[in-house]
Amino acid sequence: RLLPGLAASWQTSEDGLSWDFTLRDDVMFHDGTALTAPAAAASLQGTLHQQGLLKKTPITAISAEGNAVRVRLREPFSALPAFFAENRTVILAPSAYDAEGNVLAVVGTGPFTLTGFEPPLRLDARRYDAYWGKPPAIKAVKYSAVSRAETRALMAESGDADLAYNLDPSAVKQLADHDRVAVETVALPRVLLLKLNNNLPFFDTPEERHALSMAVDRVALAEAVLRYPSAANQFFPSGMGEWHIDGIEGLTYDVEAAKAAYARAGWKPGDDGVLTQDGVRFEVELLTYPDRPELPLTAAVLEQMLGEVGIKVAINSTNFSEIPAKSGNGELNMALFARNFALVPDPIGTLLQDYAPTGDWGAMGWDNPAFTAGVQALAREDDGSVKRAELAEILQAELPVVPLAWYQQNAAVARHVRGFSLDPFERTFSLEEITIE
Repeated sequence: RLLPGLAASWQTSEDGLSWDFTLRDDVMFHDGTALTAPAAAASLQGTLHQQGLLKKTPITAISAEGNAVRVRLREPFSALPAFFAENRTVILAPSAYDAEGNVLAVVGTGPFTLTGFEPPLRLDARRYDAYWGKPPAIKAVKYSAVSRAETRALMAESGDADLAYNLDPSAVKQLADHDRVAVETVALPRVLLLKLNNNLPFFDTPEERHALSMAVDRVALAEAVLRYPSAANQFFPSGMGEWHIDGIEGLTYDVEAAKAAYARAGWKPGDDGVLTQDGVRFEVELLTYPDRPELPLTAAVLEQMLGEVGIKVAINSTNFSEIPAKSGNGELNMALFARNFALVPDPIGTLLQDYAPTGDWGAMGWDNPAFTAGVQALAREDDGSVKRAELAEILQAELPVVPLAWYQQNAAVARHVRGFSLDPFERTFSLEEITIE
């Protein structure tokens, strides 16, 4: 549910081609200048011209009209406010830009203002006393990017960090009953996915894709690797409202049924047990990346599970950029990654990029006109005529991408920290709500 931020209210024209976002009064940038409609419009115009999600919307112009920012569209787009809630649409002060529109400094309007910035390693911030919202109780914050999960856990355990995010399963167990820290958990709209090249003979029918899905023991995979009960029996987790289908016949594990399905599709075991069809061996490369430590381990487990039904997998753990690169040139076989469906805090934003009809991190070689039309219609006008559950059912039936598990966010919180909460949309650290005892 969208809540007011710098926009106190918003409305759209009858034809849906114009939106007016009325700004709050008395909001100050961190340089002491006032937030005005011209300043906000200029900042958003700069974002629009970058290669981000806002550029993928049907916006034709952004202008200031009194105390409102007016956005004009070439076609109705009901999902527009959610795109403005994406993190890259942050509104910066005019002093943040040079004459060519390049960002020189982060000068925003939030509860904290930057005092030090060394990307990607750290940032320092202090309380902004002229903040328009609830003033924070804490005076300053230091953020450090620590790549290793075990190091983050040790920092929390020793008291070197008051908050530590993205704990791995062993750290959660290690800190579960610690006297200095507590572990907080929230379900995320992030899904562990197996992307398939549906142009290949291994994956070019729904029957073959469902056969592959039945070869995966999701419950064992989730409990052994992620260490929490998050096996995905469908595409979207329960926290995603109408996109989650209650009572659906979920994706199941059945090795014998998978073997029988492959046999019906014409795949027969060779002398070494690898499936073959018309002289083609079922040998595929699985791309993944080590940035998320659970991915290479998950890939190794998948290699064994798929091997049980005669699929020979070669794992390539490499840079994550190889996935969109090989997807773009058609060389990708399979890819394992996590996809966040709340970067735009409405799944329609990600679906438009990935599945209507295709995208670097979504379906490859799959085109379902009913799904594409439904997603695009829902983005234009959410009048109830398009049911989200029906779109989710298409994904469940076709399996252009195979969901494996749903993620959780785990964080260690020092027990002297009060008022902390985990945001499932990962848009805030809730620092303005925190007090220190």
